Amino acid sequence: MIRVLLYDDVEQFRETMALLLDGTEEFAIVGKFGNCEDAAADVALLKPDVVLMDIDMPGASGIDGVRMIRKRNQQVKIIMLTVFDDNRNIYDAIRFGANGYVLKKSNPSAIISAIRDVNEGGAPMNSSIATQVLQMFAGMSPGDENYGLSEKEKAVLKSLVDGNSYKMVAAALNISIDTVRTHIRNIYEKLQVNSKSEAVAKALKNRIV
Repeated sequence: MIRVLLYDDVEQFRETMALLLDGTEEFAIVGKFGNCEDAAADVALLKPDVVLMDIDMPGASGIDGVRMIRKRNQQVKIIMLTVFDDNRNIYDAIRFGANGYVLKKSNPSAIISAIRDVNEGGAPMNSSIATQVLQMFAGMSPGDENYGLSEKEKAVLKSLVDGNSYKMVAAALNISIDTVRTHIRNIYEKLQVNSKSEAVAKALKNRIV
């Protein structure tokens, strides 16, 4: 069962999402809050697998929430679930460690698929968001630094850039998922990033692979 923690300042949306996810045997809502000021503590206490994070909330924004969580937890998956589709919010969310970016206007089945995808190591985004991410890095000149990645780490990173989940990376490179996770931890450390989506963004920006 996938444990989901939800942050959104609109109570009706929180309740709708709770009904949607709790109505299946696949998901369990472990918490739902109208602000993310205590996000890091909430994650530590409730131990979700996936966090659904709105952006515009009172007190602290969802971007701030991502930053707070990532200071203490690198493993939990975070999907921005928001109405905002502007470049700045998308860039900041990815830069600070969000694993996916999904618009609230998406149909319920797409949101459920995004939760499954991110839990499997994917980086779910609406097609319009993915297009903007690619445009952000289009035309950027390649960087001179290779960050000290080994050939195997580059192969793993390239597979992530291609959109593969951890399982798909393991199958493609004929290695175990545990080995994939080890390589990814090393990649994160060398690139100084906190999430798959941030690693992919940095790889694209600097033409590492």
